[in-house]
Amino acid sequence: QVQLVESGGGLVQAGGSLRLSCAASGRTWTSYTLGWFRQAPGKEREFAAATSWSGGNTYYTHYADSVKGRFTIFRDNAKNAVYLQMNSLKPEDTAVYYCAAAPQWYTDYKRAGYEYWGQGTQVTVSS
Repeated sequence: QVQLVESGGGLVQAGGSLRLSCAASGRTWTSYTLGWFRQAPGKEREFAAATSWSGGNTYYTHYADSVKGRFTIFRDNAKNAVYLQMNSLKPEDTAVYYCAAAPQWYTDYKRAGYEYWGQGTQVTVSS
């Protein structure tokens, strides 16, 4: 069955880095948009980054303004995986981070209407 499993979360000091991984299984993900969302305590789930297929071997990347320049999303289709490299972390990045997948036709990638979701991984940034 379809499954998204996140890993790589943890506790890090402000200014540090973490790399989140998401292993996707159960179908072919090449044309799927793969994204990362996050949810801090008491707040709504918000978009962080996504990578969408534009045809052939070309993918676009999309970022929330709050993470642009600090986070990098990339995917490895051979491993059915998507990653989120997070640098220069701030306490306000503290949240549960979720991996999500949506079919190619879903273009509203900043909204949480993705078809598949992982269980989340906790990221805590201390000041």
